[in-house]
Amino acid sequence: MTAPAFIPGLELSAALFQEVQPILRRHLPDLEYAAARLARGSDVLGFDDARSTDHYWGPLLELFVSDEDSERYRDRIYDVLANELPFEIRGYPTNFRPFAPTEPHIRRLGRIGLLGHMEQRAERPIHHGVTVMTVRRFFAMSLQLDPLTEIEPWRWLVASEQNLRMVTSGRVFRDDIGELSRAREALRYYPHDVWLYLLAAQWARIGQEEAFVGRTAEAGDALGSRLVAARLVRDVMRLAFLLERTYVPYTKWFGTAFKHLRCAAELAPHLKAALATSDWRSCEEHLVRAYALVARLHNSLGVTEPGSEDISPFHGRPYRVLHAERFAEACERAITSEVVRAWPPRVGSVNQFADATDVLERPALLSRFTAVYQRRAQ
Repeated sequence: MTAPAFIPGLELSAALFQEVQPILRRHLPDLEYAAARLARGSDVLGFDDARSTDHYWGPLLELFVSDEDSERYRDRIYDVLANELPFEIRGYPTNFRPFAPTEPHIRRLGRIGLLGHMEQRAERPIHHGVTVMTVRRFFAMSLQLDPLTEIEPWRWLVASEQNLRMVTSGRVFRDDIGELSRAREALRYYPHDVWLYLLAAQWARIGQEEAFVGRTAEAGDALGSRLVAARLVRDVMRLAFLLERTYVPYTKWFGTAFKHLRCAAELAPHLKAALATSDWRSCEEHLVRAYALVARLHNSLGVTEPGSEDISPFHGRPYRVLHAERFAEACERAITSEVVRAWPPRVGSVNQFADATDVLERPALLSRFTAVYQRRAQ
């Protein structure tokens, strides 16, 4: 059978919602709910393509109801849809087969987490991709926090940034009560002083290593020099996300998302050139141009006292640097919150010092890092 033409997953979810809505209206006309597609998935980020369709992709939808209605109607909603949704939407099956126990995605949580691959079915009930939950339950599972209450500052530091991007991306198709929209707005981006703290940490990372491209090469360590250059390219890219107040997605889509930043057209050529050359002086030249560009972007925001954009030798040594620590210091001086000022300087969030997938995709594990920040603040 010929595969249907690819359409973006969010468009497919919107088509699914158009089928779900009248079914719920017939069976539960007074039900208040929100409908969205904003859980995990490349489709949520808007980066999916034909390759994405081979697992955990298709007509997927999250329904959010009140605590009371979740208890009363969750199973009924699932069963009604299982018996009334069409077998296909836009040529794609609405039925999913679960992941096999040996497949890696079996670790996903919740009912929708058991869904693996679209599979044609001509008998009912179907195993569809509509999940019913509460707003608070969803954000507790995704981030271990409740965005409908005041968020303590330290909680931002132990929230997975890639999950923050997920839950604030996607599309909301309906929101009767408004809880989902309020929650997403509360998580739109880091509070100002938390953001300054993260900026300070990111600038510090660059300042700590910007001279090492030349120093390692001078010591005869060509591989080490290239490795340092790659680290600095990544740190500059992460800094660009911070400067444009945009959450960083997980590694697979890091470069793709970077291309959508406003500064990428000017910045990316220098970063690519730095990685492409084997000559450390040429690499350094492209890196310092990139540093100057992000320094200019930082100064244009007007959130700290301006830092020098000039490139100069590293304390008498023949390595050209921005002296990025000056921007870290400016960020720290601009922080007014006593709580934030009490945090360990230049540590940043867990996303800045940990990048293991098994850490960043486990909110409950991330929450164990709270002592790093809470103890200092008390």
